[in-house]
Amino acid sequence: MTKELDSWFEALNIPKVNTRQYSPLVLAFMGDSIYDLIIRTKVVAKANAPVNKLHSECRTYVKASAQAVIVKGIMDKLTDEEVAVFKRGRNAKSASVPKNANLMDYKNATGFEALLGYLYLEGRMERIFEIINFGIEGLEQDTTEE
Repeated sequence: MTKELDSWFEALNIPKVNTRQYSPLVLAFMGDSIYDLIIRTKVVAKANAPVNKLHSECRTYVKASAQAVIVKGIMDKLTDEEVAVFKRGRNAKSASVPKNANLMDYKNATGFEALLGYLYLEGRMERIFEIINFGIEGLEQDTTEE
């Protein structure tokens, strides 16, 4: 775990955990928050704008279809361990599917979020930033080509 996260977890009295013992949906639950926070931070850094405009901008990155595009762009950059975590998340049985997402996009997004949650709990923030930055570059290229 990085020193920053180590001290943060310590300050909050959060014990070290074995991330392999968490269900993939718990990892996705955590990863969803991490991804949302990073995207919001990037969007707010671009401009001080009305909240509804910021929210709309964030939506373009956090919706399941966008995350599915990101997954396609990063798969060849992932380690075997990361691919295994992604697949556990993708293959997890979820209770529901959002009404605005197709099933495969939703499953890929869940796998992506599980990977981010896993990396976060492992204290690997630098790797999270690499993956997200590379993924966003691919997503922005994909939307430019449409």
